[in-house]
Amino acid sequence: MNRPRGSARQWGVRSRIAACSDAELVALIADEHRDALAELYARHAGWLVARLRHRCADDGLVAEALQDTFVAVWHGAGRYHGAGGVAAWMWGISIRRLIGLLRKRRPEPVADSDQPAALVASVEELVLAGTEHGDLAGVLRSLSPELRAVVQATVLDGLTTREAGRLLGIPAGTVKTRMMRARAEMRGALA
Repeated sequence: MNRPRGSARQWGVRSRIAACSDAELVALIADEHRDALAELYARHAGWLVARLRHRCADDGLVAEALQDTFVAVWHGAGRYHGAGGVAAWMWGISIRRLIGLLRKRRPEPVADSDQPAALVASVEELVLAGTEHGDLAGVLRSLSPELRAVVQATVLDGLTTREAGRLLGIPAGTVKTRMMRARAEMRGALA
């Protein structure tokens, strides 16, 4: 019989934990069961990394955000009350950790002489105004993936152009150009 290494008792605990739902695993984690955290990691780390990599080109930041996510799950499992799914809860933690890491690592703000600050703020105004004047979700879906990613990073996630560039793996100037294109397309679609 091919069993993992360890005693029969450990095998029994592991097999019972493997049969638990995600919510049951979180409850066990709240009671400090390390095997439950290992099982939750085995189930969710792969897709979390894939989604984080889709949002950030820096593998080091992705790995750090993933580690921070599971530390937060360990410490915060007792506060999970089942609203939404465990996967959605973990994704929320992951993306907030990634954004926090990006903000920590950003250099001191330097004024960009080639782009007025008012243009960046007007994108937010456009998106917020679009919620009153049209189908914003439909307009966002109609944008190309490159433009939609920039709008999502800068407007919805609140990142600066530099942070968005680091997240997406493109230069800050490209972020600005794509924002101008997205703004023009959104303005036309919402008019």
